Amino acid sequence: MEGLKALVEYGVIGLLLGLSLWAIGVAVERWLFYRRVDVRQFPTLDLCEMMLTKRLVVIGTVAANAPYIGLLGTVLGIMLTFHTMGTSGAMAVTSIMIGLSLALKATAAGLLVAIPCVVMNNVLRRRVSELLALYKAQHGS
Repeated sequence: MEGLKALVEYGVIGLLLGLSLWAIGVAVERWLFYRRVDVRQFPTLDLCEMMLTKRLVVIGTVAANAPYIGLLGTVLGIMLTFHTMGTSGAMAVTSIMIGLSLALKATAAGLLVAIPCVVMNNVLRRRVSELLALYKAQHGS
């Protein structure tokens, strides 16, 4: 069961950390691209939209799935707690609280990743909408 504890503590939380870093990297790259992009350089609206929305799906996917990854860690942590209680035969409050705190750490980590990703996704998609409106205004479509 120590392997399960390590999976929850390092695997789930590490995965969430890695996903959050990936999403932040994409968000920074996209924001810098939007600051310097000139929509007049795109010959068609479809190409403009494709270039502006490139890689935004990464942020949206992380935002949508981080709570579920945190929930998986929660379920694994609770399973670990019940297993520990069952094998030890004791109903020690200390072991229960330690196990539940491990489970809740995973939930909190999932939410801490998801909420900023949702905000980043909304901000960047709003900027895409603004740039597409600018393209349409300049090209009369």
